[in-house]
Order: sequence, then C-alpha cells, then structure tokens
Amino acid sequence: MAQEEKSRSGCGSSSSTILQFLPFNSLVDEGFWHSLSSLKLNKYGIDDSPIPLTGFYAPCSHSQVSNHLTLLAESLPTDENNQSSMPAISRGNRNRCPVPGTLYNTNTLEAFHALDKKSLLKEEANKIWEDIHTGRAVEDSAVLSRFLLISFADLKKWSFHYWFAFPALVLDPPATLVESKRASKWFTSEQAKSVSAACNDWRNSSITADVPFFLVSIASNSHATIRHLKDWEACQADNQKVLFGFYDPCHEKGPGWPLRNFLALICSRWSLKSVHFLCYRESRGFADMESSLVIESLITASQGLNDRQLVPNAVGWEKNKNKYVSRCINLAKSMDPIRLAVSAADLNLKLMRWRALPSLNLDELSSVKCLLIGAGTLGCQVARMLMAWGVRKITLLDNGRVAMSNPLRQSLYTLDDCLDGGDFKALAAAKSLKRIFPAVEAEGVVMAIPMPGHPVTSQEETSVVDDCNHLYDLVDSHDAVFLLTDTRESRWLPTLLCASANKITITAALGFDSFLVMRHGPGPFISAHANTSSVDMDNLALTDKGRKRLGCYFCNDVVAPTDSTANRTLDQQCTVTRPGLAPIASSLAVELFVSMLHHPDGMFAEGDIANSTSSSGSEPPLGILPHQIRGSLFQFSQMMLVGHSSNSCTACCGTVVSEYRKKGIEFLLQAINHPTYLEDLTGLTELKKSANSFKLDWDDETDDYDDDDDDDDCHEVLGRTTRNIVDKYDLEYMPSIIHREIGPDAIQL
Repeated sequence: MAQEEKSRSGCGSSSSTILQFLPFNSLVDEGFWHSLSSLKLNKYGIDDSPIPLTGFYAPCSHSQVSNHLTLLAESLPTDENNQSSMPAISRGNRNRCPVPGTLYNTNTLEAFHALDKKSLLKEEANKIWEDIHTGRAVEDSAVLSRFLLISFADLKKWSFHYWFAFPALVLDPPATLVESKRASKWFTSEQAKSVSAACNDWRNSSITADVPFFLVSIASNSHATIRHLKDWEACQADNQKVLFGFYDPCHEKGPGWPLRNFLALICSRWSLKSVHFLCYRESRGFADMESSLVIESLITASQGLNDRQLVPNAVGWEKNKNKYVSRCINLAKSMDPIRLAVSAADLNLKLMRWRALPSLNLDELSSVKCLLIGAGTLGCQVARMLMAWGVRKITLLDNGRVAMSNPLRQSLYTLDDCLDGGDFKALAAAKSLKRIFPAVEAEGVVMAIPMPGHPVTSQEETSVVDDCNHLYDLVDSHDAVFLLTDTRESRWLPTLLCASANKITITAALGFDSFLVMRHGPGPFISAHANTSSVDMDNLALTDKGRKRLGCYFCNDVVAPTDSTANRTLDQQCTVTRPGLAPIASSLAVELFVSMLHHPDGMFAEGDIANSTSSSGSEPPLGILPHQIRGSLFQFSQMMLVGHSSNSCTACCGTVVSEYRKKGIEFLLQAINHPTYLEDLTGLTELKKSANSFKLDWDDETDDYDDDDDDDDCHEVLGRTTRNIVDKYDLEYMPSIIHREIGPDAIQL
C-alpha cells in the first residue's frame, strides 16, 4: 500500500525516488441514491447482477481543492428494457469527462460486508488489462480510469452503505521519479504559451473536451499540438518533444491517480524507458501552466507487461478517514417530508413486485379516480384501504356532519371534527386523508342524493335537479364508484348512472353481524365513453356473445327502492353493527376492486366461486374474482355467490336505462315522486299480481337457503316462495337472485 500514500517529493526534486500518486476521491450526489432506489424498487428487485455506471471527473480547477469522481442521477442506466446497457451520456461536456464503472448493489447488509472485495477489484483490473492489450484503451482512453462501487441500499430507512475502488495496476518494479516541475518552469515561455493555446482548443472542442488522455507534441519552432493517443506514430518526427498528457484531478505537488494505469499502457504498448508527463490542470476554465506539472519518470518494464495472461496486481480501495472501511449516508433527515412520505407509502406495493406479484400495475392504481358515495364507517375505511393500494385520486360524497358517536368507528374523524355542530363529513374526511398522506388528491363533495320514495316539492325540484346533474358529472368523471351509504334507496341513482355509463361499481352493505360486498356487472348497453379499465376492446361485446351480465345490487329485489327510514326506531335508523364488521367489508370491497383492475376481462369478468378457474385458462394475478361475498361474524363464515342481471331490475335493466337515456330528469323525478313507477315500468307490479292470484304453500322457514338442496353447483340463491313462483310459471323476467337483504335497509319477503 506504500504506493497509495500521498507524495512527499518536493517540486523540482531531482532525487530518484519511487513515483507516488495522489488517490482519487469520490463524491456521490443525492440524486444518484434516489435514482438507484427507484431502479431497485421498480426494475431490479432482488436481482443483484452488476450494473453499469458512468462517473464523471475533470481536471483540477482550484489551487487548493482537488476534483472528485462524481456520481449523478444520470450515472445509472436509463433503458428500462436492457439492464446491461450503459447509461445514456451526452459527450463533449468539458466539466464532466465520463468514466465507466460497475455497481454491485446487494440485497442485505450482511451480503454487502461478505463481498469478496479482493476478487471484485481483480476482476475490474482484468478489464483494464484487457483493454490495454486489445487497443481499446488507445481508442477510448477513459477506460483506463474504470472504477468499482459496492453498496447496500436500505430503502426503508433511506440509508446507503457504499465503498469505491479505483483499480490501479501495480508496476513491478515501480516507476521512479526523475524530475517534477511546474509546467511554466519546464517549458520555455513560447512553448508554454503554445501548449496553453493547444490545450484550450482541445478542451473547447466538443469532440475532444472530455478525452482525458492525450499526446502533446512540440515542434522545433516551439509550436505545440495536442493529439489522440492513436496518433503516437505520427508524433515520432525529428526534433519533436512528446509528452503524455492527462487530466489531473489533484491540486497537490504529486500526480493524480489516473497516471497509474496510463503508465501501464505506455509500458505495455510502446515499451518506453523514460517518459515525460503533462499533469494538466486549469484555472477559471483555461489551461494553467503554473499549477500543471511536467514529470519525468523512468520505467523498468518487466517481461510480464507484454503477456496478456499475466495480469499485474491491483490496488485502489478508497480510504475513509484514513482507514479502509466503507461509508454510510442517511438521506431521511435531509429529504422533504412529503417526498419521503410518498416514497415510503409505495414501498410495500413496490416490494410486492419483487417476488409475489410482478404484474402489479402501480401506474394504473395511482391514476384511477375513485368516487366514494358515503363517508361514514365504510367510506372512511375504504378510503384508507384505497390509499394503501396506491390510489391517489379519491372523491368522497356525503351530506352528513360528524357526530360525537362517529370518531370511534369512523377512522378519519376526531373529536375536533364534532365540535360546533360537527364538520361536514365529506370535507373533514378529505382533509384527514391529506393529513395522513399529503400527496393524495382528495376532494369532499357535500350534497344529498335524490332517492326514490322521498318525494320532493315543487320548491325543492330545482335543487334536486341540480343534485342529479352534479352526481351525473361526478360519476362520469371517475373511473370507479363505491356505494357505501346506509340506505337502500340512496344507492339507486348512482347504480343507474353507473349502469348507463358502464362504470366499475362496488357495493358494500352491513347488517348487525353480516355483510355483503359485491361488484356490479356492466350496464345493458356499451357507452361510447365506457371506462373498460384493463379490458381489451374485443371484450366490449361480451354481452352479445351469449354470456349473461352479472347483476347489480338491485337485481336481487322484487320491489322498488322506497323510503326505508320512516317509522323506524333509533336502532333501526342508525347502522347498528359489530365494530369489526366495517373494516372487514371495506377491505374486501377494495380487494375486489383491485382484483378487477388486474383481471384480463376487468368489469366484464365472470363471477368466480371457491376453487373455480379462470375462463381464460390462466390464473389471474390476484386470484379468483367473485361476484358477491357474503359474510357472517356470528358464524365467522364467508361465502361467494354469483347472480346474473335481472330483466326486471329497477336500476340496471335495459328498460330502465333506456327510459333514463330518453327522458333524463323527467324520468328521475317520476321515480323519486311515485313509489310504484319503477315497479310498473319493469313489470314487477304484474308479477306480484300474478303471484297473489294463486294459492301457495308458504314455508314457515325463514332461512334464505334450501337445506334440502344438495346441488353444489347451484350458486344462484332463491327464496322458497319465489322459487315456487318461478318453477310454476317460468317467469323469465324474474330476478336471478332473490335474497333477504341485510342491514338497516332490509326487505322482508
């Protein structure tokens, strides 16, 4: 290691001592670590293969400060499709001479410490030796300064352990120093002036500005010329002085580290005994002969330098505080808190793609716009789960205020939101989301949803029309809608609008100890602006290929939605439910939504049940995609059901959607003000009349399921009474699923 120590030979010394070199120092910009973190998370994952780098350095330009080898954000590869490609670097920048390097980034701190540093250094030295013997080092002299970086990136703490090596081939015997003078003293005044001019021209040309090794030839008339190394033969004219020049990053009296491998090249290629070097340095962007050095050195080359197979020993690991140890930097404290939060928020999602879920589409999740209708217990939990999945655009709609009883069950509110009559839930929830994660685009909309069975007066009609139009605009401008309200009738208008626009729709409803989570099928018609998410265009006609549409929330019912809040006691007006139920249902609703986004058929996917396989023959990335999930905490059970759309559905059937598209607001006001309008329109009125005209044997059992039915393949659940009607009269327009509704909006059949 003696040759790595700082030179103590004085300027102008003529004693024959071993030529010593000033070590290279590294400087890593924060942008490099950010880029490495991004590549590690988004591209490389657990792949610890070597990564090509480009470092930068330039001639020393300050009398008291040396230049470093610097790594920037652009030092890393940019081609996402080719890990082995070199970083795309623009050439010709005089202040950034590119140097190739290799990065070994480990997956654990233990692996970092366990790296065989001796072997890694030798491997890089072999590359330099190979470049010397193949002639590449003459064509592209920057490879002589090749470097090595090993690191461990702790992406959770934003802490980085790293260690640089600048491989240098060791000559045996070493070169000796004959003379070292300032260039201004070694050249004559005319020569110094000509050399300065030639160097300035070399540095100002975009072709040669970043070429760090070159030849300086001085004719007998003191005229200097700068040439490429490959022009060595052309410089061998009579009476010409030839110096080997290089960009010296050091400011001190000895030569910089790049000279070491330059010596090996000269010995191996030209077998010179006595060599003069120009250690080129600058001041204020111009050649400075006062700080530049001219060094004469004697080289006693061994026979091994001509043998390609005999690679010299190498040194070059960088010291840290005069010790051979690694460095560590922590960026967390210096980072903007919001930027740190954004990075940390997606960490779990990006780690999923390393092993568990490589196909996870984070771009789609971050760009999808979700409308949450209802900002209560379900709405708060759904919003939190959506953010955890990387959804960044969330709108919450509600017209209620935060009550004292809410904060314990509704996770986005605190006591402060309840004071002075309570803040509007939608606004308070959006504000809370931004406090939790400042990068979320959360918006609160305060409005009431027009509902069937809640007639409006002529004075209220204008306001209701405005609300209908506003809700239409909100549904139209979002990609997915979550129905999370307390009452059945409040879900009707959003369901109709989503069916008309073919929007992804997810419903969650709660009982005391039971829940329903379901995704609505596509609407009866394909809209020109339908949001098909990840669905191929070929799937837009699935409803015409013999497949039945999946049903919506109202396809299960034989009565139209009406006022479910009148004449109810306090426990019936409030959502009385076990505290753990809402988080379970909310989580399932979001998981169902994310699974739909990643399914190849998107909202057009058929409903899966337990142990079912995908119709496409391949397992979807997130597993099966059910239509309905019904759970019970009383029995700690969960089941999946499939129900197809009903031709008599009061919200999504072709008759209702067509009528809405033709009459618009007029149709909506009819449905709101006249309780039987939807039943008359869809044929449910006639159905009930037909059912009442026959004497039926009513079963006293209240269970919705036929205990005597052992057909495991029957996934459509019918109440006994309705099944009897269907069996006797084969009424095709009957809903394909009839069930007892759960929660405060229960329908007792």
